[in-house]
Amino acid sequence: MIPPRSALSKCLTGFARRPLFNPTTTRSVRRTPFNGRHGFFTTSQQGAEQKGSKVGITRTVGLTTTCALFALWLYPTKSLTQLSKPLGLVADEKTPPEGVEIKIIKSTEKGPQKAAQEESVWAGIAKSFEGFPSIPGPPENITDLVVDFILPEWTKSLPGLMRKLQRELEMAPGSLAAEIWDEAQDPFTHPEIGWEAKVRVSNALCEEEKTFLERRKKVIVPALAKYLGLKEEDIHPDDIPTVAICGSGGGLRALVAGTGSFLASTEDGLFDCVTYASGVSGSCWLQSLYYSSVTSNSFQRAVDHLKARLGTHIADPPVAFNSLTSAPTNKYLLSGIVEKFKGDPAASFSLVDVYGVLLAARLLVPKGELGVNEKDFKLSSQREYLRYGQNPLPIYTAVRHEIPEMDEQEVNGKLPVSEEAKERAKKEAWFQWFEITPYELFCEEFSAGIPTWALGRKFKNGSDTGLRLPEVRMPFLLGIWGSAFCATLSHYYREIRPIIRSIVGFGPIDGLIWNNLNEDLSKVHPIDPASMPNFVYGMHGKLPSTVPENVYDNENIQLMDAGMSNNLPIYPLLRPGRDVDIIISFDASADIKTDNWLSVVEGYAMQRGIKGWPLGIGWPKAGVNPKETAKELDKAESAASPSDSESHIASAKIDQAARQQQQQDDNSSTKTEAEKHQQASDELGYCTVWVGTTQERTSEPPPPPKPIDDESSWRLMEPDAGIAVVYLPFLANEKKVPGVDPASSEYMSTWNFVYTPENVDDVARLARANYEEGREQIRATVRAVYERKKRRREEHAKRVKEEAWRRMGEQGDQFS
Repeated sequence: MIPPRSALSKCLTGFARRPLFNPTTTRSVRRTPFNGRHGFFTTSQQGAEQKGSKVGITRTVGLTTTCALFALWLYPTKSLTQLSKPLGLVADEKTPPEGVEIKIIKSTEKGPQKAAQEESVWAGIAKSFEGFPSIPGPPENITDLVVDFILPEWTKSLPGLMRKLQRELEMAPGSLAAEIWDEAQDPFTHPEIGWEAKVRVSNALCEEEKTFLERRKKVIVPALAKYLGLKEEDIHPDDIPTVAICGSGGGLRALVAGTGSFLASTEDGLFDCVTYASGVSGSCWLQSLYYSSVTSNSFQRAVDHLKARLGTHIADPPVAFNSLTSAPTNKYLLSGIVEKFKGDPAASFSLVDVYGVLLAARLLVPKGELGVNEKDFKLSSQREYLRYGQNPLPIYTAVRHEIPEMDEQEVNGKLPVSEEAKERAKKEAWFQWFEITPYELFCEEFSAGIPTWALGRKFKNGSDTGLRLPEVRMPFLLGIWGSAFCATLSHYYREIRPIIRSIVGFGPIDGLIWNNLNEDLSKVHPIDPASMPNFVYGMHGKLPSTVPENVYDNENIQLMDAGMSNNLPIYPLLRPGRDVDIIISFDASADIKTDNWLSVVEGYAMQRGIKGWPLGIGWPKAGVNPKETAKELDKAESAASPSDSESHIASAKIDQAARQQQQQDDNSSTKTEAEKHQQASDELGYCTVWVGTTQERTSEPPPPPKPIDDESSWRLMEPDAGIAVVYLPFLANEKKVPGVDPASSEYMSTWNFVYTPENVDDVARLARANYEEGREQIRATVRAVYERKKRRREEHAKRVKEEAWRRMGEQGDQFS
């Protein structure tokens, strides 16, 4: 039965007035409403600017209804404070990880002020749900035939499903929510709540990762011998190249294509030689699958799982409700939400929470649903797949958007660059990268991290404080890693800008928006990023001076999809101590050429003084003079003082990126996506290799390195050779997989959430075919780097031996 329009409107209006952002959690970013239609989040530009700096986007009925219903479904109706068990913890009898202190917390009674606060919070939540189940039926003049015509069949069961979920989320004895909260305080179910966590302030790798590296190297020896056709006894551990493999963002396209690429590398023997695997967005989803009982470390099982689960949209109401109201999946999917809002009354509810639950229901639940495993819902449980070094270490990524005041510095003596291009180039400095492994959450900009099992608890002044909640669950993390819809309006407008510019007469409108409003657009998030406790809260003076002061004053931080900064997760692989020799990058981005993610890494490498990164790599760009760029950067590095050097380097990078951006803007609207992909394959091909140098810069900088081919492979073996980068873009391959094109196949859109089994097979087959194109080139690169390290070790051993003989000779002469 359909409710009358007035009642439904009242319900939706009530939800709309309830803010999705809690001002007590973190510094607010300016926001506007957001428009979505169909599956998930399609933008539209309304063109209503206010006072030259405001951009409005209308929230449509589709997104409003989705947000409202899911928010209501997930909120309980009664106060969660009905839980009768006293709030407290007991000592854990299980053995914690090495170096973790166990601290006993006795049961404590809540003060009247705290109890009243929780009661008030949950009463407000419950009030939003009041009266919904009792909405009257449709007016008598609407016949059943019309209702059946307008509404799909599943809507008839919607009220009953909502009431069922409502009852389970009440804190009444015997309800699902009460069971979840009881277990949340049980150290036998969640041992981590008995462990004390402290913030580790250091740039070095954590001890668990160091131990992993020692074990992984021993496992790689036989794998490398097989891959290169060598004898195992001839391989010295010091000669083993540190190989990292990374997957790009791109939603389900990146997930499925990455699965095919990683499967091909496994069949080839390469994956067994890899030390690190990093991901962004959809590639993080892939890693979550691989390190779970769903696939049991098999990419072929991952392909089969995706074929069985991606045929249904993640937000399909009947299927989603079935997972949320049926055991055993409902408990695992809703545990994180119950623990989050019961444990922290001030926690903010966002679309990312809903999105993550829906993703987990599709990805972490196997076909049949009875085989769901509780361990798959905690990231720290993935340590089980790393215990003996049997798999590469997965690195998951997210970013925080820092919005400082704009610098209005002018750079003299260079080609004129438009201000809007400079501002766009600057925004890379606004994103702070967070990496999450099964061992640690770490931010290189903060030089600080915490154990992964401590995710979700509050910290102050370097130590955990208050109630220790169980580790944050995977649904929430899946939502963060793939939350591209939390992008700024600048990102959104960039997606539709080629269309706007291609419409006759819309050029001035585009110029008005891009030139005058882009600074404001880049500060506005239509949808708030996910919020979680800030582990550096209150740590004034204990972290590097580069950490923004406002970070210390916020109890929570907001994290989002790292693809907002760079769609290739290369930054964590350049972290000191990991000493990566070869980076193999599978790029399934929608904009593989136009955004040129490889070139963005250059600024990061120079800022941190990383030697060996090949400067100037990526897609060739017309109108950019490499020698002029190199001279500018060299001049910046030779500045009088460190502060001047940093300033000049930043300005040079801004100008360099701005010129590239301007050239990109000039060409972006002249070609279709299919033509761009075809040109990309003609320019770089399916596999391109570059190598950097560790040589000190000279007064006459060399031009950017050329890609390695058969005639120039010797450069990989040079004593001063640096990091080797192997780049494999996801391109059409008509010769081997006809009819499958990432640029023109509609189902490969980043915003598509339905892949038929045939779609999965086609995308995986294309990814495997593209890997086959570069298979021998990759093997030759690994072999060359291995030989280089072997020669370097042997030459060092020879020098040591000669020095020892020389000293013995000197001692013999003295004796004579």
